[in-house]
Formats: sequence, C-alpha cells, structure tokens
Amino acid sequence: MTLASTRAGLLRGYDSGKYYCELLGSSDSPHPASAVIERQLSTISEEELRSRAAVAENDLLDLGVTFTVYSEKMAIDRILPFDMIPRVLTAADWEMIEAGVIQRVSAINLFLADIYGPQNVLKDGIVPADLVFGNPNFRREMQGVKVTGGVYVAICGIDIVRDELGRFLVLEDNARTPSGVSYVVENRRMMLRAWPELFEGLPIRPVDDYGPQLRKALAELSPTSASAPLIVLLSPGVFNSAYFEHVFLAREMGVPLVEGRDLTVIDGKVFMRTIAGLSRVDTIYRRIDDDFLDPRVFRSDSVLGVPGLMEAYVSGHVQLANAVGTGVADDKAVYAYMPRLIRYYLGEDAILSNVDTHICAEPEGLAFTLANLENLVVKPVGASGGYGVMIGPRASKAEIEETRLKILDDPGNFISQPVINLSVCPTLCPEGIAARHVDLRPFAITGNKTWVLPGGLTRVALRKNSLVVNSSQGGGSKDTWVLMPEVAKAPPGVAR
Repeated sequence: MTLASTRAGLLRGYDSGKYYCELLGSSDSPHPASAVIERQLSTISEEELRSRAAVAENDLLDLGVTFTVYSEKMAIDRILPFDMIPRVLTAADWEMIEAGVIQRVSAINLFLADIYGPQNVLKDGIVPADLVFGNPNFRREMQGVKVTGGVYVAICGIDIVRDELGRFLVLEDNARTPSGVSYVVENRRMMLRAWPELFEGLPIRPVDDYGPQLRKALAELSPTSASAPLIVLLSPGVFNSAYFEHVFLAREMGVPLVEGRDLTVIDGKVFMRTIAGLSRVDTIYRRIDDDFLDPRVFRSDSVLGVPGLMEAYVSGHVQLANAVGTGVADDKAVYAYMPRLIRYYLGEDAILSNVDTHICAEPEGLAFTLANLENLVVKPVGASGGYGVMIGPRASKAEIEETRLKILDDPGNFISQPVINLSVCPTLCPEGIAARHVDLRPFAITGNKTWVLPGGLTRVALRKNSLVVNSSQGGGSKDTWVLMPEVAKAPPGVAR
C-alpha cells in the first residue's frame, strides 16, 4: 500500500506508509486523477503553500468561521484548522457512498417510526427492547405522534472511514443535530480564493447548493398547506459552540435565525415575534437538544426553548427538524444493529458495512471487551466529539484499568471496536508534507426524497499518529473533492 518518496514538488518525500492514501490511491491502484493532482501540486513551493495557508486562516477568522471549546474557558472562539491539500473521491467511490448513506437514512427513519409507533422491530426480536426503552434519548412523549412524511431525521450525518484495504466502513450515525456542514461549503470557497489554479482540468462537483436544498426539504415537511411556509432556525444563542454554523445556515437558506425568546405559542400554534407583529411558523430547524426544547415538558430550568412547543408539535401545527427523540437511533449500541435493521425494513444487505462492534450490555460482548481492552477502541454509547474514547494500543496501563472499572460499573454505557487503520491524506505539518489520518462525514437531507451533499466534511487528525479527528480533540478539516466521471476528458475550468 505504500506510496513512497520518489515524488517531486510538494509531495517530495511523502510516504503514506501502510495506509490507503485518499489523494493518490495506493501503489497497486493509483488514483485516476493522481497525475493531474501531482502536476498541480508541483506548481508552488512549500513556503508558498504555508503563506497561502496563513492567509486562509486569517480569512476564516475574519469571516467568523469558528467554534467554541467549552473546556478552554479563556478561548471562546477558535478556528477549525484548515489544511489546503484536498481529499479526493472518485465518481465510483461517491456513487457507493451516496447509495449507502441514502439506504442508511431510510432505515433510520423507518426504525424511528416503528419504535414510536407499532414497535414491530421489538416484538420480532430484531433489537432488544431494553436497548430502546432504557436509552436516555428515547422520548415516550413521541409515542403515537404523527411526523410529516415519516421523516424523523431530515438532516443526518454519517461518519465513514476507509481502512487499509480501501473499504468504506460506517463508524457512527448522527441523527440528532449533526454539525460541520458549514465547513464543507466554506472550505471550498476558501480553496477557490486561495488556490484557484489547483482546480484547473479537474471536474469537481459543487457543494454550494446545500442551503437551497435544505430549505426545499424543510418546506416539503411543512405540516400546513402554506404556499410559502415560514421556516426558522432555532439556535441556543451566541455562546453555543456551533453558533457560526447557525448563522451560516440561516443565511444560506434565507430564513430567520431565532432564539427561544423570539418564539411564542398561542392556541397550540407557534409564532415568531417581529417588528410588524406575530408571524405563524410552519417548520423549525432546531439546533437545541431535546432536553432544552420546552421547559414545560423537559428541563424546567431551560431558558433556551419555547414553553408549549411540544404541545404545538404533537398537535401537528409545527414541524421540527430533526424530530424529538431521534437520538435513540444514533446511539452507539443501536448502531451495531443497523445492518439487521436495513435487512428488516428494506430487505437489502447494507451497502456500507459497520465496523465490527461488541456491545458491553451483552454478556458475550462484555467478556470479549474486558479480555481484549489493550487491543480495542472503547466508546461511551451516548457521547460525541471524541470524548471518553479509549484507544487500547495507545493507552497507558493506568488508562486501560480506569476504563475497565468504568465498564464494570456500567456495562450498558460502552461498546468496543477493533482499531481501524484509517486512511491518510497528505497534510501540511510543521515538519513538511506528511500523512495524517482522515475520516468523512457526508450530510444527507430528507424531504420528499433524500439528497446527499457531494463530498462532505473530511476531518483530519493533525497530531502525528493520532486517530482522533474531532475538532474538540485537536483535529482539523480539508476540502473534499468528488470527481465527475471521465476525469481525463474533462475540459479545464469546470470546478465550482
């Protein structure tokens, strides 16, 4: 698999080692666009690349493309580090990813409609009932609630990795409020400004249609017959870690950005306060967790939500995207059953396989995990952002024993997986251009049908040998290029 150091220009000395390279392919299966890309990369020096990267990071800060790390109390805003060497997906790769994501989103929506409806999947023993009813994200308030079009998850992010054999595997599902799509669009715009010549001769699919596609889907999900339904984006406010993204998405969709105090419920309907009076709201894209949505139903101390919102929702007078209670579908233990759920609901084999997963709530999974901690990745089932993850081969004996005690104390809160040798991509590092591990989060939007943004968010582990790509854990991002077919025949200047 090694792509070794006989290359010229920026890639001089670059070696992908035993890992699959997302930019160049592998020695026995070169990327079809690698020759064009290498030629383009050879047009500037490393010094020039560093200069352009510095300008790009300053531009990101000026544009407010930032996120918040709550553990760093003095660092309110941080730039998500952006690496200017892109990650490339062939048309064939993308065709499989897109089909797999659409299939997975379909199964997730059918699963949620089932567990909040007839619960046949539990009666038939496909998923253990305790796994659903014992899940903190299962909301009994949703039992029997009719969701427009059966679309519980209108916005979904599926985390995908590629192993050393070049196989795509699903690492986890994000069915609550997946974030990061703003970086996909802004990364492309930044690349076009900072390095336009890199795109010449490569037919790359555009990513600037996300906002219109999202608005179209949310309009389709409106529970009313309004010809121009009022859609709003509900944000917790400026101190939320993803506030930049909330502003970005509201702007891209052309909809109002609101906070809980901007909305009110009257006679079971939701209204937005404006200088001209009250305006009826049809669909809410909410970026607030379930617990904080309605203080009358969930946390009574919440000042972020809207009193009476659940009443309006249950009555069918407003649509929420995503629906309340979708978190049960992206639980890491439920994830292990996704191939079975796809077969159960769709009668198909999974296009994208799961990573092998051991559920510690089950005796066999618990025994295997405890016996092999030093060789496994252990994850809390409800956590996100890379928090609480223990990577056995890279953990100290003390960390392994601490994890063992946590698992024994609460087995149901953990799953384990083998360590995957994630694919790599050339990345600008302090020591030069080096291989760094990456993953991929495609974003799917579902209205009357499901549309997948071409490419998605490529996250990169900037620390040497690190497998943790999350921004909260020191990761960065790259522009993700999906090539159109017939790369060699494409004329220059078609990239957008």
